[in-house]
Amino acid sequence: MVVSLANLRAANEKRWAAAKLTRPFNSAAERLLAAKSRYQAVEAKTGVPWFVIAVIHERESSQLWSASLAQGDPWNKVSTHVPKGRGPFKSWEEAAIDALVNCAPYAARNKDWSVGGTLLMLEQYNGLGYATKGVPSPYLWAGTDQYVAGKYVKDGVYDTTAVDKQLGCAGMIKALMALDGSIRFVTTGAPAKPKDSPAATADPPSPMPTQTVQPPSAWATFFMAVLGLFKRGSK
Repeated sequence: MVVSLANLRAANEKRWAAAKLTRPFNSAAERLLAAKSRYQAVEAKTGVPWFVIAVIHERESSQLWSASLAQGDPWNKVSTHVPKGRGPFKSWEEAAIDALVNCAPYAARNKDWSVGGTLLMLEQYNGLGYATKGVPSPYLWAGTDQYVAGKYVKDGVYDTTAVDKQLGCAGMIKALMALDGSIRFVTTGAPAKPKDSPAATADPPSPMPTQTVQPPSAWATFFMAVLGLFKRGSK
């Protein structure tokens, strides 16, 4: 099944608008918020919003600082899970930057951090297996009324009755927003600001300097008169 990213984006926007939390999220949100400065350091290097990095960290490794943001493997060793072969790294931050910049879905390249764009990127980060089945991804929606059951219990094996016990990214973002009023999605769709035309921005041409004609002095007048007499006499 081919997944329409545009349709998935729209579906997740609708789920976000309707979602209600069905599990307690505050404890996880408070932990993530306490590490805001570390996430912001990675945001500064990648452009990925800090709260997106935070909820990925929680989903991938329950916020273990010894585990890579990419897949939860130890960052000081070469990774054995997808994405495989990453590392070793010198720090959690270095591993996180690599995960966002150099590993699919290349979150650092994303320019759409609206509600739909953010949720789409988060779902792609985990994989589109749930979208191919037309069901909400627990990676986003576990712990909300948008998710009931259904989970990949291992690679390629989907169990319709299994329930994801982890908290989903969407619910964590809602809980973080309740604690930190500065968290905002970026609104998209505004028309691009037109570029000013060179004619409108160029400095107007400087006026030509006005030359002041000085009247001839008395000696110059006398000399010109004498010269005129000689010229007449030469004809």
